Amino acid sequence: MVGFDEVVSVFDILMVEDEKELAKLLKIYIERANYTFQLVTSGEEALDFLKNNTVKMLLLDITLPNLDGFVVCREVRRMGSIPILIISARVSKEDQLNGFRLGADDYLEKPVDPDLLVAKINSLFTRVYGVHIEKEILYSGNLMIDKSARKVYKEKTLVELNAKEYELLLIMVENSGKTLDKDFLFYKIWGVDSFSENQTLTVHINMLRNKIEENPKKPLRIKTVWGIGYRYEEL
Repeated sequence: MVGFDEVVSVFDILMVEDEKELAKLLKIYIERANYTFQLVTSGEEALDFLKNNTVKMLLLDITLPNLDGFVVCREVRRMGSIPILIISARVSKEDQLNGFRLGADDYLEKPVDPDLLVAKINSLFTRVYGVHIEKEILYSGNLMIDKSARKVYKEKTLVELNAKEYELLLIMVENSGKTLDKDFLFYKIWGVDSFSENQTLTVHINMLRNKIEENPKKPLRIKTVWGIGYRYEEL
């Protein structure tokens, strides 16, 4: 039981999935869509979590250890009216009808396409809550970027960035996987009328690497694309 003086956490999405590699992949796509996310691996954990936290949507596997997903679906529906999206390899007509009878809002077949899953999540959020709320939080591995506060956290610890470092990191994260030309980055951050030189970009890239890379001399996030510019990679 949560006391009145305890903090109750609020999450957009709780996923109940015991396939950890699948959950890890889907987490990347879900957090990239700016939803807060929590994973549990059993039905018992899910029910305990829901008793002590606020969740706006449940992503639920059916084949779980001990307590199966249908039982969880029934119990969650008794607890409230949060949207339930079942993701399962069990897709017979009987299983799907059973899921809907127990209160599921939608049913997706495994292996699930991550983009389709995010589209379903967006649709459910819009239908249930009226709008899909665009958040000002970006996640990239162990980095969290709070756009409204212009702050960056690594493993929940504040990373001290100057204004240009922050803007540089933000534009690279928002264009993750794309090679960005040096001139594009320079003019985007410093402007066409800047008296700075392109070498300023190199200096700021190095400073940024020193703050967010595990090994700045062998960067895994900010990659140099020789002769062109830089590319940000998700970890």
